[in-house]
Amino acid sequence: MADPVSSIRNLGPASDKNFARAGIKGAEALRELGADAAYAKLLNAGTQPHFIGYYALVMGLQGRPWNDCQGAEKVALRVKFDKIKAKNTKKDRSEIEAALDFLGVRAAD
Repeated sequence: MADPVSSIRNLGPASDKNFARAGIKGAEALRELGADAAYAKLLNAGTQPHFIGYYALVMGLQGRPWNDCQGAEKVALRVKFDKIKAKNTKKDRSEIEAALDFLGVRAAD
């Protein structure tokens, strides 16, 4: 059996459920995707964006504690987070549109 997402530093049992809902079923799949693509999938699956959650994921994939992110690194991650969030959250789309976007069957705006 594959290691759960929660086997990655900074990620707990709730992460297993959220990532599974986004189609990411284990730690290896998450590592292969990388933090940015995985976080985009979370947003497209309905997870509310949260900067600390994003950088905790980034740090965890590097084997670092979540609170290790500081200074210029944190500023740079905030820029990346804002871009991911802007591209993967749309307030004016319906649930069916969000599901179709997640499945990749609608043209990107």
